[in-house]
Amino acid sequence: MRNMNIWAIAEAIGGKLENAVKCDLTKEATGVVIDSRLIEEGGIFVATKGERVDGHDFIQKVFDDGALAVICERIPPKVKGPCIVVEDSLAALRELARYYRDQLSVRIVGIVGSVGKTSTKELVASVLDSHFEVLRTEGNLNNEIGVPLTVLKIRDGHEVAVIEMGISDFGEMDRLGKIVRPDVVLFTNIGPCHLENLKDLEGVLKAKTEVIPHMSPSGTIILNGQDEMLDRINVDMAGDRKIIRYGKESKRDDVYASSIENLGLDGSKFIANFPDGSHYEMTVPLPGYHMVDNAVAAAAVGFLMGLNLEEIRRGLTSVEQLSGRGHIIHSPKYTIVDDCYNANPKSMYAAIDTLGYSLGRKVAILGDMFELGEETEKLHAQVGDYAAEHGVDSLIFVGSAAKFMYERARIHEGIEIRYYPNKELLITALSDETKEILKPQDTILVKASHGMGFSEVVDYLSSNE
Repeated sequence: MRNMNIWAIAEAIGGKLENAVKCDLTKEATGVVIDSRLIEEGGIFVATKGERVDGHDFIQKVFDDGALAVICERIPPKVKGPCIVVEDSLAALRELARYYRDQLSVRIVGIVGSVGKTSTKELVASVLDSHFEVLRTEGNLNNEIGVPLTVLKIRDGHEVAVIEMGISDFGEMDRLGKIVRPDVVLFTNIGPCHLENLKDLEGVLKAKTEVIPHMSPSGTIILNGQDEMLDRINVDMAGDRKIIRYGKESKRDDVYASSIENLGLDGSKFIANFPDGSHYEMTVPLPGYHMVDNAVAAAAVGFLMGLNLEEIRRGLTSVEQLSGRGHIIHSPKYTIVDDCYNANPKSMYAAIDTLGYSLGRKVAILGDMFELGEETEKLHAQVGDYAAEHGVDSLIFVGSAAKFMYERARIHEGIEIRYYPNKELLITALSDETKEILKPQDTILVKASHGMGFSEVVDYLSSNE
């Protein structure tokens, strides 16, 4: 890692170097981790204290495993090895990532928005992979721990980094922006997420756009042209940065999709149209009409970065689905749409629309959406309405807040509707074959906020023969 020796690290984070006698302070680190199990020879371990585990308890172990140095808030007795002592290890991690970013010449694309960040990040990275050496955020490590760790994984061989940036409160995006300092920021949308802190859509927009002042002054902002809130990002906010809009409107968007053909759960085919008048037929193998928007966003990034149309097409076609993010599972008995990583109203609507592409009997298992504050009851009820009105044959609601979905959905006629207080009672009911809740060849959507633990429901359905 360029300019990442013990002396430079200690100075960058304002730490006090201890236990450094007879150590090579000029040797560059090979990596930075906060999980002691991931330490490698010559790596830096950042000891943090979590709710259940204190990294300080593993400091001697990482030295035994070859760590170059440790960043910590205290040094346990009998520890032998260079330690950089700081007041706050996580704050030091952020400062270290900011320092390391200064050493890098790589171009960085930041992915920001309320819904679809991870899918869009994967599509953008897949497109750019067809031409560049790309580093991307792993999974959804998009917070104030994951983003610094991602930046610290960038190496000289990388040409582009695609970094997902997620927040839940004001000030967080400002701190992430100071670390990432992206050349390009792609905004997917502004929706009702984290309203306990951000209050309303105005607050969501304000919090998300905290990244803009930290962009390269000559950078580019790529906006979803169909999102009314994003229309407020104008020249006054962008400064000299270029604005590119993407979507489905030929008269409004710079990069847009036309002639969209639904391929069911196999995705969509469309014509991608570009600002220079060129166009090309492309396929995104991820189900859902909303995935066309994400694919066009990725195509816009590829075009901006100088890829030819065949490279963009190849990148879109080769994208892989992520577990819990609309992942299609074909089990012996069912087709399962595993979308249980996270949920908010906008993503619920999109997932229900995706289920509608199925040709067979459609079942939706929907659970609680978290962090909606005072809007919890109203927004859950609206999802219940939406699900009941959009061609789902059987609706199953699970959780305390999901009861508001259930109460609203049961007003509608002609739909099987069930409610369970928790996933354990749901799985018990599903295992009782006499109830015939599910039928062979059903297509089943499973969606809720991550804290609901609906991956257990997916595992049960996947193993059911």
